[in-house]
Amino acid sequence: MNNHNYVFIMAGGVGSRFWPKSRNNYPKQFIDILGIGKSLLQLTYERFNKIIPAENIYVVTNTAYKGLILEQLPEVSANNILCEPSRNNTAPGIAYAAFKILAKDANASMVIAPSDHFILREEIFLAKIQQALNVVAEKDILLTLGITPTRPDTGYGYIKFAENGEENIHKVVKFTEKPVLSKALEFLNSGDYVWNAGIFIWKAQSILNAIKQLTPELYDLFSKGAGAYNTAQEQAFIDQYYPQSPNISIDYAVMEKAENVYTMPVEFGWSDLGTWASLFMVAEKQDDSNNVFSGGDGQLEDTSDCIIHIPKDKLAVIRGLKDFIVVDDGNVLLIYPKTAEQEIKRVTEQLRIQNKISHL
Repeated sequence: MNNHNYVFIMAGGVGSRFWPKSRNNYPKQFIDILGIGKSLLQLTYERFNKIIPAENIYVVTNTAYKGLILEQLPEVSANNILCEPSRNNTAPGIAYAAFKILAKDANASMVIAPSDHFILREEIFLAKIQQALNVVAEKDILLTLGITPTRPDTGYGYIKFAENGEENIHKVVKFTEKPVLSKALEFLNSGDYVWNAGIFIWKAQSILNAIKQLTPELYDLFSKGAGAYNTAQEQAFIDQYYPQSPNISIDYAVMEKAENVYTMPVEFGWSDLGTWASLFMVAEKQDDSNNVFSGGDGQLEDTSDCIIHIPKDKLAVIRGLKDFIVVDDGNVLLIYPKTAEQEIKRVTEQLRIQNKISHL
């Protein structure tokens, strides 16, 4: 194992599209959403630990979840948990991670990986990550894994790449946020677009150089902690200055502007598990009617293509549903058409406006 390679698992999100199973105090990365006895965070950690030593695996999260991470990942040192005091999107968290690791290792290469994705073919995934790390160690590039699209999905961002490339690594031409269906179909048929999976590989120095050039206010803010990183003063500095950082994604802050952005088109059975329908697509079907059932007992009649999550001590009697999400969790019962699942986030926003915080 290369001791200059580090992984930063991004685990601070709320996962509002997975509501009501995913709540503010217990988001989806901490849930055994696949029903296999391990959370998505635990699966992500175990996956990377096959090629990265435990001491080089870090978790970037919200301060509120530090206890959950220590509970689920006892192998991770408390010093390897980067606690964000506020939710300011991905760019500040990545800047913090880069400053911290560069203060420790001038030759550091970083993998930035979501904590809640599904990877079917792990061996292929890890081989691609290793290849990417080998490339960025030699080249000053910002590399993102691009998922070869299998359908015209309008829920993902797309990356257009140049045809010519070495070692299957292509210069990025353009990023496109969640396109309309006709555009997504056009992208799929063209063969020169990939899905943006939010998995990044680069040298710590390369990403900091880009942040300094393209989002200088972000660089200037975190550079103030130059003497604090990896010391007892680090958290106090972060608690004071992190909330002052701009609320911006790494895509907007850097990736869509930088000249040295490349992508590696890959296929390894990927899903971002961003919605109930995406979980439905990868989950094992329990009956001939193509239903996914998790939890207690079910009596289903004339019901098909549904995803149903209920408590272990409950019986669900359902008749006449097709393409529905049914989730009974705590003080919330959700019954919603799968085709309208993108509205679930809007529902949670309405509840927040109505101050129904106990339901979020």
